[in-house]
Amino acid sequence: MAKRVLLYVLLVFPTLEAQNHLTTTATGRYFNVVRRNLEASADVMPAEKYSFRLTEGQMTFAEWLIHSTQRNYSDCAALKSETVPEGERRAAGLKEKAEVSKALKDSFAYCADALKTLDDQKAIASDSASYALLHLVVHNNEIYGNIVGYLRVNGIVPPSTASRAAQKAKKN
Repeated sequence: MAKRVLLYVLLVFPTLEAQNHLTTTATGRYFNVVRRNLEASADVMPAEKYSFRLTEGQMTFAEWLIHSTQRNYSDCAALKSETVPEGERRAAGLKEKAEVSKALKDSFAYCADALKTLDDQKAIASDSASYALLHLVVHNNEIYGNIVGYLRVNGIVPPSTASRAAQKAKKN
């Protein structure tokens, strides 16, 4: 009996460890969702509204996307143990919808690549890796929360709301 239990533990434990619950959840439930929402927001906002601010002193719509782009590069470079790519620095000078949207999408692609090789052990191996993973997810959700106001004030249904409405319509 003891041999069976030992064999079970030896066979099952590595499988459980390999499941990477932290990074799988962070990627699937949070990163992929906020990535879709921010990229879709960049697409649905008209080009002439990229310079729009809710109030004086706030960032423009484009500046929010640029901020996300820059942080994505910084956080994901930390996850990859690389120096921050040049795209992070170049993002600051972007203004037009096409270039801002492309930079945002490129930064998310860079992060998706970083997350492919990230496992739970790497994510918790250092403070910088843990911070980068958490910041990537939490910060982009905060940015999306701000962007939703910009979209709504301009009469645009935010992508997350539009997605839920489409799912509801399919059920009915």
